[in-house]
Amino acid sequence: MKKLIFCSILPLLVIGCTTIRQGEVGVKRRLGKLDPTVKGSGVHTYNPFTTTIIKVPTRTINLPLALENIPSKEGLNITAEMAVLYRVLPEKAPEVLSTIGDRYENVVIVSVFRSAAADVCARFFAKDMYTGQREEIEKEIAAEMHTVLEKRGIVVESVLMKSIQLPKGLAQSIEQKLEAEQQAQQMEFVLMKERKEADRKVIEAKGIADSQKIISEGLNKQLIEYKTIEAFRQLATSPNAKIIITDGKTPMLINPTNP
Repeated sequence: MKKLIFCSILPLLVIGCTTIRQGEVGVKRRLGKLDPTVKGSGVHTYNPFTTTIIKVPTRTINLPLALENIPSKEGLNITAEMAVLYRVLPEKAPEVLSTIGDRYENVVIVSVFRSAAADVCARFFAKDMYTGQREEIEKEIAAEMHTVLEKRGIVVESVLMKSIQLPKGLAQSIEQKLEAEQQAQQMEFVLMKERKEADRKVIEAKGIADSQKIISEGLNKQLIEYKTIEAFRQLATSPNAKIIITDGKTPMLINPTNP
């Protein structure tokens, strides 16, 4: 009986168990040979004497990198802190392990990044890395890396420039130039605003002049006499006491209550 129980428990003692979490896949290596079928998230058993399960992250990985002496277009050396966002295609995990190995970051990604960064930065001036051209540089580096690594099963999502260190004196001159450009843009805005205000005043003055011209052209002797009669009529119906002196054409009102 004891021998039977021991024989029943023995297989359980030689069974290995591992858990694959979300954001990673497992690849079995049995007797040195990789299984092309990947294991998804969950609990998986294996024979620890003949098999191992290699876990490969498939989520987006942020790989920080520091570069020194990057050549610029004018031959200056730039120091930069950058980061590469990449991920491994789940179905390509066995191929990545078989062709590159589990140290694919150092073997392939870092090497390809340094080459792409040097190639792209050499096409731009140092000031471009410090100003609005930075986004274009990031995109071009990511595109070159993606072209090389996608067929290897690695997708480069983006490249980010965290900081750029320019040669001494160059950064200060660039900042001064940017400040001067901003001041020039601000002055241009002020001048444009003043020009618009001047145009508005010209249009307003022209409108007033045209209005006065229309009124003066519309006045005639009969209309003036009619307006005079209307003025007399309104004064006559007013309840307040008043003295009106007129030559029959233009009324002059004298208010007797005023001192």
